[in-house]
Amino acid sequence: MDIQRSNILITGGTGSFGKYFLKKLVETYKDLPRIVIYSRDELKQWELQQEYPKSKYPNIRFFLGDIRDLQRLKNALEKIDIVIHAAALKQVTAAEYNPIEFIKTNIIGSENIVRACMDTNVKKVIALSTDKAAAPINVYGATKLVSDKLFIAGNNIKGNRDLSFSCVRYGNVMGSRGSVIPLFLEKSKTGNLTITDPNMTRFNITLEQATKMVLWVLENSYGGEIFVPKIPSYQITDLA
Repeated sequence: MDIQRSNILITGGTGSFGKYFLKKLVETYKDLPRIVIYSRDELKQWELQQEYPKSKYPNIRFFLGDIRDLQRLKNALEKIDIVIHAAALKQVTAAEYNPIEFIKTNIIGSENIVRACMDTNVKKVIALSTDKAAAPINVYGATKLVSDKLFIAGNNIKGNRDLSFSCVRYGNVMGSRGSVIPLFLEKSKTGNLTITDPNMTRFNITLEQATKMVLWVLENSYGGEIFVPKIPSYQITDLA
């Protein structure tokens, strides 16, 4: 796929991955016609707009909206060629207390993306997933597993459309917002680190590695794949 000539939309574009992916797109593809940041937090959008002012980056647009809103998604996807789906609710503990909210965003939101792409002229969708979707034991992992299934199944119902859906399932991004490394750094001030289970291990990936993989998948996927990188894991006690 010719990324250089494509209009790209990033859902969850103001999150850790979305911001880094935007940075990489701007650095790598100098003449992208349009990049749309789609997210629901107006403060984070405003902050990102200060980094990418319209005067310097006229090809970057900011679209306020929620993936739970099908019609808003359709509006945002007009004339878009590529969708990078990074929007999700991700906190494991929050999911246990608010399961229906995770279902609305991670499952129904994913279905909305599939349907909206069917009704517009999107050519390729790369949906980001998590290692927790493999044999899930919590609500978050279960919702992301269903999300993966929805995107893969989208290839079966696209008809003769020039459209493909693929997933990238990677591990914990080092230092991302709300993850264990920022938590431990904060807790270290008190001298007391909270560890749920000393036997816990975590798969580990950097934002740079995650971004490179998504770009590789964008250029090499056919549709229907779940890409899983070979990445190292660490013992939570070693990190502590």
